[in-house]
Amino acid sequence: MSTRVCWLCKKGRKKSNGISSNLSLEEVFQWAESFEKLMTTKYGPVIYTAYLKMEHSDENMKFWMACETYKKTASRFSRISKAKKLYKTYIKPQSPREINIDSPTREAIIKNIQEPTQNCFDEAQKIVYMHMERDSYPRFLRFRRLFTTSCCLSILLRI
Repeated sequence: MSTRVCWLCKKGRKKSNGISSNLSLEEVFQWAESFEKLMTTKYGPVIYTAYLKMEHSDENMKFWMACETYKKTASRFSRISKAKKLYKTYIKPQSPREINIDSPTREAIIKNIQEPTQNCFDEAQKIVYMHMERDSYPRFLRFRRLFTTSCCLSILLRI
């Protein structure tokens, strides 16, 4: 077993977010059951986002999470503002964090953004979810071998 400090423990120690000290071994094992399970556990999305950031592909997760927040926006004024920000950041061609979606979906968003509804990003969010599930999630599972470092096990076994 390695004595080096893994990326998960570094992340937990870097910020006082309590991840590494509160993360259970049971939750880590749940992440391998399905992508949906990973996304619905307490720390899964946070750790998965950290992994995607290391891969330089965290724009999908950030977009997905921004959509989840956007859907909860009740105020029409706030929804318009947030929709424009989502478009400028993730949808607009050559945007800083452009996501990979097909042209018809992009065009539908451009059309719907004039009077944005709570669901106007749903199709793009589904596409991004599918990309994460099919592409980066399997790589994340292979990357979990780093959870066998001694630093991580000592933290995970404190449950």
